[in-house]
Amino acid sequence: MSATKVRTGSQPSDQSGAELDRVDRAILRQLQRDASISNVALAAKVNLSAPACLRRVERLKQARLIRGTVALLDPKKLNAGMLMIIGVVLDRSTPESFAAFEKAAQKVSGCMECHIVTGEIDCFMLVRTRDSESFNRLHAEQLLYLPGVRQVRTFMVLKEILSTTSFPI
Repeated sequence: MSATKVRTGSQPSDQSGAELDRVDRAILRQLQRDASISNVALAAKVNLSAPACLRRVERLKQARLIRGTVALLDPKKLNAGMLMIIGVVLDRSTPESFAAFEKAAQKVSGCMECHIVTGEIDCFMLVRTRDSESFNRLHAEQLLYLPGVRQVRTFMVLKEILSTTSFPI
């Protein structure tokens, strides 16, 4: 099985179907663990010279396989320890109603994720708040006023078993 290296240039910027070689995969695994690692340390971990490693990382960024670099914060220490999963049922399943909802949902305070889904519920949102009182306020002031909402079903997370930003490469 031969792997094709991610290249930039005449190829489209969406490399989602691109084959990565073992070094590219090793770089991505290391960066998922710790994106603050220095290029020199990263190069040593993946057995490359520092300049070659830097070129590969830049290529992965240009190909949008690396979309950004962030710091993962502790929600509890920042007064956002309560996690709610919210199921939203919309009045109508029209492109206009979904577009209006999607635009408004992006402005909901503490909304970490929002996904349109199939099934009885049209959308799931993950929302973080300080406590139940702050969630009740958010519910009354924002969620109930989202356009096209027929029903909101809220689930309070009692225990987070797994929460990760990494996926297998």
